[in-house]
Amino acid sequence: MSKQGVILLNLGSPDSTSTPDVRNYLREFLMDGRVLDIPFLLRWLIVHCFILPRRPQQSAEAYQSVWTDNGSPLIVTSFKQQKALQEKLDIPVALGMRYGNPSTEAAIDELIEKGVDDLFIIPLYPHYAMSSYETAVVYLNKILKKKQVPMRTRLLPPFYEDEAYISALVESAKPFLENSDYDRLIFSFHGIPERHILKSDPSKSHCFKSDDCCKNCNTAHATCYRHQCTQTVQSFVDQLGLPKEKYFLSFQSRLGRDPWLQPYTDKTIEKHAEEGYKKIKVICPAFTTDCLETLEEIAMEGKEIFEEAGGEHFEHIPCLNESQNFIEFLAGKVHAWQNGAYDNFNTEDPVIIGTQSFSKI
Repeated sequence: MSKQGVILLNLGSPDSTSTPDVRNYLREFLMDGRVLDIPFLLRWLIVHCFILPRRPQQSAEAYQSVWTDNGSPLIVTSFKQQKALQEKLDIPVALGMRYGNPSTEAAIDELIEKGVDDLFIIPLYPHYAMSSYETAVVYLNKILKKKQVPMRTRLLPPFYEDEAYISALVESAKPFLENSDYDRLIFSFHGIPERHILKSDPSKSHCFKSDDCCKNCNTAHATCYRHQCTQTVQSFVDQLGLPKEKYFLSFQSRLGRDPWLQPYTDKTIEKHAEEGYKKIKVICPAFTTDCLETLEEIAMEGKEIFEEAGGEHFEHIPCLNESQNFIEFLAGKVHAWQNGAYDNFNTEDPVIIGTQSFSKI
């Protein structure tokens, strides 16, 4: 008889705020060909000769500004999510990071030791992107093949417009939005290079071919990060009843000179202040766990940009983290898997599974 188990996958974090630890983390992250998607030798040259000599010290200072007594906010909260989900289930739940510790391989070893041979994989990314959801699944699949242990795997597809996820997101944001004492709510999603959108378009003929490509129904949307972000926003504002003039969508965390998805969050925040918006709030739905990108880049840097440009009140709305509604959402997906809901979603090729029909289970 098979034994079931669950693995939660997230991005990761340095082991500490020391420059050497941050350098090791950045090296692993940036040498991922699904993050910096250029030929290996050129990627190695850019990372080791231009980024790693200077960037780790700057990043270490940023991590120091958000580090807790218990460590990285992302890691601490991810363990809380794991514990909360474990309490709702009677099967093992492991936690693995794509980069750093606890590693995905260590999580797989833990599950193998417990006899698990039927695995449900939950990437903690609501949206499909080759640099997040896809690389996490591909990496896990690589580890399983290396282990050569019989393991049936099924995969939770991106849940960007799942009704239960949207409800959890809305409920977590309501305490910050109920009194309507703000001029604009900005939805800030993690940015990706425009070329990633083009690479993830299986048709190679839809994305960026028209100004309203994200609104025109197409199979490319199953792996189109930009479309999925817009759908999350639309589902959120529909459920909360926000008028168009009350919200705005932008993308943060760009790297390098190539064009990334726009509008950029930092420029958006500055422009809002310059146009007379005095009170804004920012929510980051692409992140299920607060981390450097939300706590430092948005809550700290974003606030500074807004106030320096003339804004008066800036507030970052926390991520879902270990909120009860989000944990119940995850538990619901596990129960659905146990009832056969995701039998058509395996880990063999994330791009292919992305083009399958995602039923709202």
